[in-house]
Amino acid sequence: MSLRAEIEVRRDDFALSAELAVRPGEVLAVLGPNGAGKSTLLSALSGLLVPDRGRIELGERVWLDTERRVHVPTHRRGVGLLAQNPLLFPYLSALENVAFGPRAAGAGKVAARRTAERWLSEVDAETLAGRRPGQLSGGQAQRVALARALAADPELLLLDEPLAALDIDAAPAMRGLLHRVLQHQEHPTVLVTHDVLDAVVLADRLVVLLDGRIVEQGPTREVLARPREAFTARIAGLNLLPGTAAAGALALGDITLTGHVAEPLDEGEPAAAVFAPAAVAVHRELPGGSPRNAIPVQVTGLEPRGDVVRVRGSVGDCAPAADVTPAAVADLALAPGERVWFVVKAAEVAIHPLSGGSSGA
Repeated sequence: MSLRAEIEVRRDDFALSAELAVRPGEVLAVLGPNGAGKSTLLSALSGLLVPDRGRIELGERVWLDTERRVHVPTHRRGVGLLAQNPLLFPYLSALENVAFGPRAAGAGKVAARRTAERWLSEVDAETLAGRRPGQLSGGQAQRVALARALAADPELLLLDEPLAALDIDAAPAMRGLLHRVLQHQEHPTVLVTHDVLDAVVLADRLVVLLDGRIVEQGPTREVLARPREAFTARIAGLNLLPGTAAAGALALGDITLTGHVAEPLDEGEPAAAVFAPAAVAVHRELPGGSPRNAIPVQVTGLEPRGDVVRVRGSVGDCAPAADVTPAAVADLALAPGERVWFVVKAAEVAIHPLSGGSSGA
C-alpha cells in the first residue's frame, strides 16, 4: 500500500507545508537542517501531531482528513518507529521487548515468542534474547529496537535518525543491517536523517526539507549528484559514483575503483564509491607509479571556493568533483570541455551498498 500525505502545520513563527508519496517497499529519506520540520513531519505521519490542514492515506485507509475531521490515533495506524534512542522497556528481556508488539496486537504468548525469535534472528541478535536493555551495548540495543519495530508488522515504518546515537564502530554495522532488512520490506518506509550516507545506502528517493518546505526531491542519486540548493550541495559534499560491487572494488562501466568496503557486499550488487573532492588530484595525463584510481572526465565547470577551486567533471551520468588550488588550475590550463584524469587513492574511497534498484540512490 502506498503512503500519500499532504500536511500543513503552523506554530508561532514556524510553518510546515509538505506533500509526499511513498510506494510499497520504497524508502524515502528526508534530509534537512535542525528546525527544517523533519520531526514535525514524522509526528504528523505517526499521529502524534494533528496538522492544521491535511490528508494522510495509506492505501485505501484515510488516517487524516482535516476537512472531514478524521484523525486515526497512533495506536490504530499500525506504525512502527525506530528512533535515535532504543526506548526499550528496562525490566523486560530483549525477547520480551520484541514480543510486546505481537502480544499487544492480540497474538498468543507462544506465537508472539516465535515472532520475536524470528526477528531477533533477522537482526543478528538471537544470542541477546535473555538480556535486559541495561546489559546491551548501544548497537545491540538498537538491533533489538529494530526487531521490536518490525515484529509488529507495521504498515508504515518510520526511522527517526536511527544511527545518530551510535558510535563510529557500531553505526556502519547497523547501517548495513538496515540496508539488508529494508530490501525485503513490502511496506513504505520514511527515514529522517542528517547523514547523507544513510540516504545513499538506505533510500530509494530523497526529499530535502528547508524552512518547512520541500525544496528538492527525486531519486537519491540524482538529487545528490546535481543539487540545486546550497544546503543540498553542502550535505552532498561527497563524490558518489554508482556501479556494481566486484571483489572488493566497484565496477563503473570500463572503470574499476578500489577502496575500503564499508559494509558487506555481494558481487554484482548495486554499490557506490564515496570520496571527498579534497581527496582528488587532477592530471592531464594518466599518472604511473603506485596503484591509484584514475577516472577520465570532461571538465564541466570551475567554482572558486575560498582557498580552492572546485573542478566539476562528467563521466557517463556522474558528476564527480575535485578541489584543487588556483595555481593547479593555472598550471593545468583547466577549462570547461577539457579532458583530464581525476585520481584518488584507494585509501580515500569507501564502497557502500546502494539502495534503490532502478530508481538509483
